Amino acid sequence: MAEITTQMIKELREKTGAGIVECKKALQEAGGDIEKAVEILRKKGAAKAAKKADRATAEGIVVSYIHAGGKVGALVELSCETDFVARTEDFKQLGHEIAMQVAAMSPEFVSREEVPSELVEKEKEILRQQALSEGKPEHIVEKIVEGRLSKFFSEKCLLEQPWIKDDSKTIKDLLTDYITKLGENIKVKRFCRFEIGK
Repeated sequence: MAEITTQMIKELREKTGAGIVECKKALQEAGGDIEKAVEILRKKGAAKAAKKADRATAEGIVVSYIHAGGKVGALVELSCETDFVARTEDFKQLGHEIAMQVAAMSPEFVSREEVPSELVEKEKEILRQQALSEGKPEHIVEKIVEGRLSKFFSEKCLLEQPWIKDDSKTIKDLLTDYITKLGENIKVKRFCRFEIGK
């Protein structure tokens, strides 16, 4: 088994924000492989976040971001469970990251659950026709439509978009990391994007 050094733990903490003990355990489980350890911590974080998902989020903040030059801006309502967490620098930083994402990537919905079913059905029909016109066999058209529909959601839905600072993570992954770090349920309630001339 690879020796787990303090430097390795420090590096993993910087990447994930997880505690020392969690980092050491993840590195031991991963045999000293930092990337595997990151993945292990992400999975554990997702499990912790799922447990917190039903908890009420009545506190929070509204964060604004104005892009250089003042041509594009965004407002994001980010909620959490307590006023204590809402006032932390980490929570404010998360709000800033999400507001930047909204300004840069123009999502239309927070999550796929918010996308009206008529719009999803219309998109499915367009994708189905595209696949058929490309000469794809009827029996695999549905699989193609599902795959392309995932891409549609990753463009339109904030939580499914790749994070602009690290496209190996989605905004949902980023949220999960902060839920694990801060120990509270966190939700993006809504957002609004402004752009001069639009």
